[in-house]
Amino acid sequence: MRRILAVILAAVMLLAACGIAGAEKETRKMETAPDADAFIEAFLGENPEEMDGMWAFSPQMEAALNQYGGIGGLAKQFAPLGKPEKIDPAYEGEIQGHKAFYVPVVFSAMSSDLILVVADGAIAGLSTGAYSGGEKEEIAESELFDSIELALEVDSLGELPGILTVPKGEGPFPAVVLIHGSGSSDKDETVGSLKPFKDLAEGLATRGIAVYRFDKRSYVFGLMIAADKHFTLENESIEDAVNAVQMLAAQEKIDPERIFVLGHSLGGNAIPAIARELEKKPAGACGFIMLAASPRPLDKLMREQYEFLYSLMPEITEEQQAEKDQTFAELDRLENLDALAEDDAVLGVWSAYWKWLAAYDILTAAEEIRQPVLLLQGEEDYQVTMEDYAIWKEKLGGKENWTMISYPGLTHCFVPGKKAEGGAVYTHEENVSDDVIQDIADFIGQTEAGR
Repeated sequence: MRRILAVILAAVMLLAACGIAGAEKETRKMETAPDADAFIEAFLGENPEEMDGMWAFSPQMEAALNQYGGIGGLAKQFAPLGKPEKIDPAYEGEIQGHKAFYVPVVFSAMSSDLILVVADGAIAGLSTGAYSGGEKEEIAESELFDSIELALEVDSLGELPGILTVPKGEGPFPAVVLIHGSGSSDKDETVGSLKPFKDLAEGLATRGIAVYRFDKRSYVFGLMIAADKHFTLENESIEDAVNAVQMLAAQEKIDPERIFVLGHSLGGNAIPAIARELEKKPAGACGFIMLAASPRPLDKLMREQYEFLYSLMPEITEEQQAEKDQTFAELDRLENLDALAEDDAVLGVWSAYWKWLAAYDILTAAEEIRQPVLLLQGEEDYQVTMEDYAIWKEKLGGKENWTMISYPGLTHCFVPGKKAEGGAVYTHEENVSDDVIQDIADFIGQTEAGR
């Protein structure tokens, strides 16, 4: 169901799964890792449309495929990843009790795992995930900090795996909760070759600040929440951010009076709403940090992002123009939200999600925040731009509790790069700028000193 506008992070995070019922006709079943290899090889090949009717899909997945015009149409949704350059062998895993096959793929724009979820031999879901290279990354070890596995409970669903990175010593330490941007992000907010949340966690921990990061709800429970037509940003990010603060406040080495919340991209947009909800809870936040947040409507940003990326192409083929026209026609539907029924989806996202965003007055909510706020912006960011930063400056730059900084030469993930590279900025192995990490650490230190 969900493709939560991963243009914000320049990655396709598509959850086409909509159920786990068995297939209705006799076709090839997905039972082994070699089956997954064969499917992905053909899916990423020259003629994926030839696969129609060859594999067993759940009825709900069949319905999802029909929305895209078959397997060939679905394959086009993965085009932003680039051309496949290396496909590693599939390996078997599990997602919430269901068999899953992970296929690590190196694409020309970025690398990603393609994940096939299977029920009774039928393909029930196809999504992207953090690139594993066929191996799981081990938890970081350091002489300066400890990395502690700490799961976050999600009511009625289960747990979200998380890591609390804590400086060495007795504490108690100030702490930061990290909130992802759009898409099905892991705890490191992996996108292409970048892991900005890992960089932030380890960089801040070496400066005496604990950091908690966790797998996003849609990353862990995508298959289970796919059919929830009432799912909004509240369920996706806000509830888990609030609960993470409550959990951290009870940790022995964390000072409950010195907890901050940091949101990146769409997670930054959620910060004012998170601040509102925390006012109702026993444990609150000492301050907030917003990275590459936009005060403008998400669909408007998407139009700009698509226009910019197409402008980088030497020429646009008829097929690409048709795809662009189709995308913009979908976005046009958001001009009349009242016409969208509960069962309607725009760009794979149920209408309730869009309607919640339209009703969310982010500038008004931001103005209500009493605690100190640090807002950061990369000047080479083509996804959330300096136009957004200028709006923040105009509306809230005069408030004493707001601090705003922009960084020449930094992109959406606050790593070095150039806007003109487009999605290729995610293919370089870079780390979040030390200047950004130090400015966040200084903000936290100054906020504590001023209490």
